[in-house]
Amino acid sequence: MSIHAVKRAQCHVAIPPVLHVASGDTVSFDCLDASNGQLTPTSDLAALAALDFARLDQVNGPVHIAGARPGDTLRVDVLDVRAADWGWTALIPGFGLLADEFPAPALKLWTLPGAEGGAGRAYAWFDEARGIRVPLWPFAGEMGVAPAQRGAFSTIPPYRTGGNIDTRHVTAGATLFLPVEVEGALFSIGDGHAAQGDGEVCGTAIETPMKVTVRLTVVQDTPYVQTPHFTTPSAGSPADGGECYCTTGVDPDIREATRAAVRGMIAYLGATHGLSRTDAYMLCSVAGDLRMHEVVDMPNYVIGMMMPKSIFTKA
Repeated sequence: MSIHAVKRAQCHVAIPPVLHVASGDTVSFDCLDASNGQLTPTSDLAALAALDFARLDQVNGPVHIAGARPGDTLRVDVLDVRAADWGWTALIPGFGLLADEFPAPALKLWTLPGAEGGAGRAYAWFDEARGIRVPLWPFAGEMGVAPAQRGAFSTIPPYRTGGNIDTRHVTAGATLFLPVEVEGALFSIGDGHAAQGDGEVCGTAIETPMKVTVRLTVVQDTPYVQTPHFTTPSAGSPADGGECYCTTGVDPDIREATRAAVRGMIAYLGATHGLSRTDAYMLCSVAGDLRMHEVVDMPNYVIGMMMPKSIFTKA
C-alpha cells in the first residue's frame, strides 16, 4: 500500500484517517520536504523570507491500524528510506539553539548524489573547495501517533507519542516503538532529512523530499513504552569508530552548557577550516553530534559537541 503527499499541520485525534491497514501491513509514504514544497532546488533568500510558517513540517497521515488500542505499542519497522537528489539547510530568524546570535537568514542548497538507499553509503559536498563533505544518513524526522488529549497540537515539537523527534538513528533498519493512546493509533510521518547531527542545532538538517516504507505492527504487553523507544540499525552512525574533535560547554544550566559547546565548535571550525560563523553553525547542525558527558557532579553539567574528522578530506 502507498500514501502520497497527504498533508496536515496539526496532530489531532479527531482528524479522520486517510488509510486503514491491518497490523503487520507495509505502507510507503511519499513525503514533501519540511517547507511543504515552498523551497525548490532553485530557491534563494527571497523564497526563504516568503515562507508560510503555517505550512512547515507537514506530515502524511493519519493511518489507522486495526486492533490498536490505548495501552498497546505501535512497532514501526523502517524498511526503506530514499531521499531526493536535492536538499536545503537554512538559518531561520528566531529559530535554532543560537537564534539570538544569528539574526540574519541564510540558505544553503545541496546536491545529493546517490542519496537513496542505506545510511552512510554516500556523501554530499558541504564545501568542495575546502574538502568538507557530509555522509548522508536519511531518515524521517517526524514519526508519531495521535495523543489522547483533545485539541490541536503543532507538528513542530515532539511529544510522548512521538512526532518531531528528529532522531537520526531511526533510519532504514531501525525499529521505533510508540505508545498508543487512541483507537487505531493514527500514525503519521514526514520531515525528510538526508543528514543531521544529533541536536539539529541550527534548527534545520539537510531537509529533503523523501520516500519512506515502514511496517506497522500492534504489540501488546509492553507497559514500559511510555515514550518513543527505538532500536538502531546494525550499522553504526557515520562518526562511530572514527576520530572526532570535541568542544565542551560547562554550566549549571544544561541549555547554556549546550550553547557554549556549539559556540566552541563554531570558533574551532572558523579557526581551523576557514568557515564563516554561518557556515560553521550549519555544519554543526548537519554533521556535529551533541553529547551529554557529565550530569552528576553538581552544580555544573558538561555537554560536548563532537565533529567527525572524516568529513574533512583535506589536511
